[in-house]
Amino acid sequence: MESWLKELIEKIKPLDKALLSEAQNRLDNLTKPRGSLGRLEELGKLFVAIRGDLWAKVEKKAVFVFAGDHGVTEEGVSAFPKEVTAQMVYNFLRGGAGINVVSRQVGADVFVVDMGVDHFFKPADGLFNAKVRESGTSNIAVGPAMSREEALESLKNGVEVAFHYAAKGYNLFATGDMGIGNTTPSSAIFAVLTGKTPEEVTGRGTGIDNETLARKIGVVKRALDVNRPDPSDPVDVLAKVGGFEIGGIAGLILGSASLGIPVIVDGFISTAGALIAVALAPQVRDYIVCAHKSAAFGHEVALEWLGCRPLLDLDMRLGEGTGAAIGMWLMELGERILHEMATFEEAAVAEGEEV
Repeated sequence: MESWLKELIEKIKPLDKALLSEAQNRLDNLTKPRGSLGRLEELGKLFVAIRGDLWAKVEKKAVFVFAGDHGVTEEGVSAFPKEVTAQMVYNFLRGGAGINVVSRQVGADVFVVDMGVDHFFKPADGLFNAKVRESGTSNIAVGPAMSREEALESLKNGVEVAFHYAAKGYNLFATGDMGIGNTTPSSAIFAVLTGKTPEEVTGRGTGIDNETLARKIGVVKRALDVNRPDPSDPVDVLAKVGGFEIGGIAGLILGSASLGIPVIVDGFISTAGALIAVALAPQVRDYIVCAHKSAAFGHEVALEWLGCRPLLDLDMRLGEGTGAAIGMWLMELGERILHEMATFEEAAVAEGEEV
């Protein structure tokens, strides 16, 4: 493993058990029956444990939409042409996409991270230039998506995003994605790391018909046969069948964990990034929250591999970070409950018997 990546991973420590216990003790003494606020209590406890401070508060929230294009669109695996990726980036920057609406509601800022969109963007507010390659990835049906060096660069760029926005005072992150064709490399990553067949993890993505789905499954099979990604080497998997935005998401997760910042992971594509991150550093699992179970076929397989119980099941499959933004709001609510709700002692309320 490359030295910079090894050093970063070594900074990711297990959560402080004493602090987890202290947070649980406070939760158990709030003016409510123990455990009665369910997973909101869990989220509040997890936030302060990751931050390393019982009284840590959510200060500023950021949703990162990692964007990249994919050569595999040449195989006709999507209902939309790849030009839509750049068009949607402009939509995000104008504030007109689904993630913008949800983020405004939950009080989060949206940042688009250009990891490899096949388009030149002028500098703009809310746009972070992290391009690995101008034209996006190569067609995984005929060869590797990228070189190993490019895979490492995509990871490093994601780490840099985490450090850059942490320095600006953001302390709760959410992942999102944009990239026409990106469910195909995500399915390939799922198949390699979970050991499932392409048929078990490949779905309709943007709503393709039966004929296109069969072609898409065939493309995933060809990608695995042609490239033979090594499941014991997550960087190799990313290089052989991944996407630049998937590497960026994995890097963001690793960088955030090293800084003690929780990451709310969105749906199908974001989970592919989480798989790469956890495969590289199993301890990073404690730093992520899976926002929702996507309606996209195959997502549940990846969640099970991660051992990650999603917060929500709203039949969503848009991506962009929409589910993660909602999950971010739930974590903030959990933090507020932990800190703002009175204990029995503070409220001078007699504790009742357990029910």
